[in-house]
Amino acid sequence: MLEFGRVLTAMVTPFDVSGEIDFSLTEVLIEHLIANGTDTLVVAGTTGESPTLSSDEKLKLFKFVVEKVNKRIPIIAGTGSNNTKASIELTKKAEEIGVDGVMLVVPYYNKPNQQGIYEHFKAIAEATKLPVMLYNIPGRSVVNMSVETVVKLSQIDNIFAVKEASGDLNAMTEIISNAKEGFVLYSGDDGITIPVLSIGGHGVVSVASHVIGNEMQTLVKLFLEGKNEDAAKLHQKLLPIMKGLFIAPNPVPVKAALQSIGVNAGTVRLPLVPLEDNQVKFIENLLK
Repeated sequence: MLEFGRVLTAMVTPFDVSGEIDFSLTEVLIEHLIANGTDTLVVAGTTGESPTLSSDEKLKLFKFVVEKVNKRIPIIAGTGSNNTKASIELTKKAEEIGVDGVMLVVPYYNKPNQQGIYEHFKAIAEATKLPVMLYNIPGRSVVNMSVETVVKLSQIDNIFAVKEASGDLNAMTEIISNAKEGFVLYSGDDGITIPVLSIGGHGVVSVASHVIGNEMQTLVKLFLEGKNEDAAKLHQKLLPIMKGLFIAPNPVPVKAALQSIGVNAGTVRLPLVPLEDNQVKFIENLLK
């Protein structure tokens, strides 16, 4: 199984003033993220505004990122949705394009039971040879994938990881303890990176790494080297930024944060709206 690293960035999707994907800004963003400590790019996830991207746009974005990255780091494509058949089709096309893995979110809105969640992920995983990362985010999908379901899914050969954004460290501990050998768990929240590492988690799928990628790498490295006090101090220093990037719906603040460090990631698509002036000031002060 390909090694995806410890700090994965859930990449924003840059849009131009007319609301179309801006590929020239995307290229600049890719170079910025690679230079700033990102081990893997996760494309067209929540932070990439996946709900407002058409399948065709997602495929164009995957193709562009694959070509520009040119195998320097791995690329995970967000191909999950609440439509199993459509997710299978998108996953197969993403595999043809040459992505290195896929991320599949727990189906939102339909509210399936645990058996439905299991069958959904199993069907998609069996339709591809790519490594599959599950994505549990009950705050957005309403349903929470249970420990038992994750453990059962971990037995499927190409399901290699879960991105856990439930915030439930007890559940995460049980997953790490009971999943198959080699299955890894990533924190879906920057703010609990150290607690997740301390219970045996592998790393973080990060939003904050857009602006503090190298610092996130240092944080993980310090902890893994047993320099817990140094890691804790750095965590305390970075936490206001991690929290500040969620003063409005993600990815609105992180696009403003990128702008403030000189990386133009464009605007957001409706139903998201840009930050108000006082919020922009707050983000700018935070990054000073």
